[in-house]
Amino acid sequence: MEHVYKSELNRDVPLGRPDEFAAIDIGPLSVWPPVVLAPMAGVTNWPFRMICRRFGAGLYVSEMVTARPLVEGRAKTLMLAEFGEDESPRSLQLYGVDSHYVGEAVKWLVGEGQVDHIDMNFGCPVPKVTRKGGGSAIPAKPRLLAKIVRAAVQNAGAIPITIKFRMGIDETLPTYEDAGRIAEQEGCAAVALHARTAAQLYDGEAQWDAIARLKHHVRTIPVLGNGDIWEAHDALRMMRSTGCDGVVIGRGCLGRPWLFRDLADVFEGREPQNPPTFGEVVEIAIEHATLLSEWAGEAPAMRMFRRHSSWYTKGFRGSAKLRARLMRVTTLTELEEVLRAGDQAEPFPPDAMRVPRGKTAGRQKVSLPEGFLQNRLIDDTSPVYVDPGSGG
Repeated sequence: MEHVYKSELNRDVPLGRPDEFAAIDIGPLSVWPPVVLAPMAGVTNWPFRMICRRFGAGLYVSEMVTARPLVEGRAKTLMLAEFGEDESPRSLQLYGVDSHYVGEAVKWLVGEGQVDHIDMNFGCPVPKVTRKGGGSAIPAKPRLLAKIVRAAVQNAGAIPITIKFRMGIDETLPTYEDAGRIAEQEGCAAVALHARTAAQLYDGEAQWDAIARLKHHVRTIPVLGNGDIWEAHDALRMMRSTGCDGVVIGRGCLGRPWLFRDLADVFEGREPQNPPTFGEVVEIAIEHATLLSEWAGEAPAMRMFRRHSSWYTKGFRGSAKLRARLMRVTTLTELEEVLRAGDQAEPFPPDAMRVPRGKTAGRQKVSLPEGFLQNRLIDDTSPVYVDPGSGG
């Protein structure tokens, strides 16, 4: 039977052929299918990772954990660094702008046996991050990037370090080829490129040709592609058109965790199963909310789950009115009552996989510290000020 939500874009995309694709080797980890959950702040905590993992294998990365408060032992940061009891492999994304704290954070994570893989965030485009010289700003200073990555790798021992980054600050300042070169030179196990600039945020289409260029440029470690994988067949198109070694799934799995099951199917040469009915989505959502409550407490979890409620129900009939009610729930019991009041037999809408979810479109002028780009060849985040009278 034809898959009911396979869009026109993917209508003629053939399934994966035997031996066409390979597992991603990230240090000692072998990842099959070649699929990685993108770290998403406020989203990819262990309850969400647990739900996604039940639908398929792959590598499931934590939300961003900041190095300095981790080293200082702050309770909220330590909570973000938690893993499920049976979670394996344990993959954590680390953020930092200072090589000392990054090195110390990696040393602690490895020494405590906390992780099997560490990914580093050099792609966050959020203004409160970039205006401090962090996230997607860091690759604009290649020596600083190298210093931070080196501190991580040197303290990681046998634990693989990977880095994720964007194409650059904007179209006038691409940085991704430098970032890939530095990752290779400093001993990273893989790189991942979100094929948009920081200025683009999530606007327009991801520029998959940049992934192909990075793959041509980076020869000795795996290159993963990220951007606009809403359906499983999108992953096949990306890998075939760019030659990348694997895919990173971000917004496509929000409210659609069975995307990982679909990905496993297409890489194994099977048409995906038909998507769940509304009632089946409700059961997934309730399980997710229950795990979140066990982790964070019921009241905080219900606030955190509001965005997930929106994503799970988006595309179904009457979902706008339903979401208005879901935004007001304060207990698990109330959440169940609202969700179970819908038409449990309603089939999944054919076009709902590609309904935008998560961060929305729009562009920005990237906020950077004053003077940040005046000397890109320094190895710290301090802005450089030039005296107008000095001729410099």
